[in-house]
Amino acid sequence: MSYRPSGAAAGYLSVAAAALLWASSGVAGKALFAQGIPPLALVQLRVTLAAALLLACFGFARPGLLRIRRRDVAYFAVLGGFAMAAVQATYFYAISKIHIAAAILLQYTSPVWIASFAILFWKEKLTPLKAASLTCALLGAYLVVGAYGLSLAGLDRAGAVAGLVSGACFAAYSLLGERGMHRYSPWTVLCYALVFAAVSLHVLYAPFHYLTAGYTAAQWAGIAYVAVAGTLVPFGLYFVGVNHIRSTRASITAILEPIAAGALAFFLLGEALTRPQAMGGALVLGALVLLNLEQETPELTPASVRARRERAGA
Repeated sequence: MSYRPSGAAAGYLSVAAAALLWASSGVAGKALFAQGIPPLALVQLRVTLAAALLLACFGFARPGLLRIRRRDVAYFAVLGGFAMAAVQATYFYAISKIHIAAAILLQYTSPVWIASFAILFWKEKLTPLKAASLTCALLGAYLVVGAYGLSLAGLDRAGAVAGLVSGACFAAYSLLGERGMHRYSPWTVLCYALVFAAVSLHVLYAPFHYLTAGYTAAQWAGIAYVAVAGTLVPFGLYFVGVNHIRSTRASITAILEPIAAGALAFFLLGEALTRPQAMGGALVLGALVLLNLEQETPELTPASVRARRERAGA
């Protein structure tokens, strides 16, 4: 049995936990949409509240995590103001135009984008095991979300494009975040990504609309849950995962999200899984097993690169 460092195990567990939280927050999000809260309004609020909470926590308890180089401000503006904000906006636009299963499947093309970029520009090797795990994960996602029952010819073109753009933007967010973690803690990267995403979304959507929206206490409770359990914590855990296992592996592991959503629906709502969905779940879990058979080169992870820079005084 090959030795796997504890950092890699922590990385996979962090991303799996993030996928579970993203899945659970979807229930709260759907309930808020049903109560008349527009998707973009919820996106703006979830990012803004998450950013405010992180700034407050770090400012009080860990001010060192807020220190960044002036020359890196532009990097964080692109990561948060473009990549993170675009992921949120395009995904919810896709949901509003096409079937949610199709939107989820299109967003989960992100591992393909990530692997392609890493191979072309970062000289990452696409080994047979990694290729097999990627194939299994994508096929599993296709079955889990029930995309086999969709009519592709009838998809709204703008919605389908938005779904693909969402996958590409999530890939950009993951890859840019990985590069940022060569210098900064995952939580520093997340904090400034959220801050700049909040600024961008206040430009895209009516700024500070929530101050006069008249939301009820129950709605604010749902919004707070989505902001903390559906945004701050899972995006933080995802970056912790990327910090230890890199973007390609983390994005494949994140495909656990639709499986987690199906499991929650089964246990909480009594919704039975179809045989194709169960097969899809098994394929995604099989993809994770394949990933674990091949150890990532430890020196290439952001955690190792950052530690080497710190030792060198960079």
